[in-house]
Amino acid sequence: MTARILIVAGSDSGGGAGIQADIKTATMLGAHAMTAITAVTAQNTMGVAAVHPVPTEMVIEQIDCVIRDIGVDAVKIGMIGSAKTAVALAARLAEMPGLPIVFDPVMVATSGATLADDATIAAFERLMRVATVTTPNLPELKALSGMSVLDKAAQREAAQSLVQRRGRALLVKGGHAKGRQVTDRLFQPAEPGVTPEMEWSDPRIDGDATHGTGCTLSTAIACELARDWSLPEAVARARRFVRIAMQDAVPLGRGHGPMAQQSVRLDLNASRWAPMLNHISVPARDLPASEHFYRLLGLRQIVRAEDRYARFESEGGATLSLEAEEALPAPVVFLECGDLDLMVAYLKAQGLTFAQAPHDEQWGWREARLTDPADNIVCLYQAGEMRRFPPWRLRDA
Repeated sequence: MTARILIVAGSDSGGGAGIQADIKTATMLGAHAMTAITAVTAQNTMGVAAVHPVPTEMVIEQIDCVIRDIGVDAVKIGMIGSAKTAVALAARLAEMPGLPIVFDPVMVATSGATLADDATIAAFERLMRVATVTTPNLPELKALSGMSVLDKAAQREAAQSLVQRRGRALLVKGGHAKGRQVTDRLFQPAEPGVTPEMEWSDPRIDGDATHGTGCTLSTAIACELARDWSLPEAVARARRFVRIAMQDAVPLGRGHGPMAQQSVRLDLNASRWAPMLNHISVPARDLPASEHFYRLLGLRQIVRAEDRYARFESEGGATLSLEAEEALPAPVVFLECGDLDLMVAYLKAQGLTFAQAPHDEQWGWREARLTDPADNIVCLYQAGEMRRFPPWRLRDA
């Protein structure tokens, strides 16, 4: 069934963050977005010009109205608008135990504009107590904990104190830290079978398309939790969505521009059980001639490795690889899985035989191979951003 995501957040007139980013993210992840707008803002890529909070009674009425009719599978909370709304929202959500809730404690816009006053920030504690996970960046972690976040040890201490006091998970976003690597850390309450601390680290993406990263991440996590992915799985998948949306963004405006959620089409399979056809590899006797042919067809070349390999991207996001014929004697169909290892285990239980068990390739894909009844090669795999945006992607692609 389609996941029903209730988004409680403010509107961004520039379309880069807030409700607009949330709806784009939920839509691209195959979910149905419902909204309870907490504030109307006048803003663009340069900053926030004005904020008009929506009355608390209207926020709650929006929530009750959609839940009565449509129902809800997960909630994402962004900009609140007022302390009164934060308290009322926490009380309303406390009536729905077990519902996945992702709280992005928005305090300051990417441009630097303040989006929550001291009273509202103080009221965030109530929301943190009902949220499945809260997703602060480093300045927000400092404000919520009242502790230093100058280094990794201090950040861990601040995060652990919040987890212990609230009894809920915390995802600390590391984008504000210095360095070429961006590390996000998930802290969870100590429970049987739960890893109390996990982290993900990836190269920093250069560029100004950073408006709405927190909104997009938290909404993507909510979408994945609604589909019963575990919290660590949901975080990992949401991070891939954010990175691809940042990498494919085109410059818009004169400041921190919007991301490209609309371009994350065939990059993140939502299902554990239904592989997605998004890539094919074919042999090439004369690689330069084949490259020229596919460029003429209108495909965009994104990878070239000497005279043995090339990769192209189509308008819809699918990719095509060319490999020297001696390395690839026949075409290979690639089906990307939401959970490769689980899919392979299931297929083996159904009697299928694999020529190659799941393993990590040096180019960043995890692959397993088998053949169909006609001996055509089929590759089940996971690649994420490495399919379209590997580090060696052509700069002029």
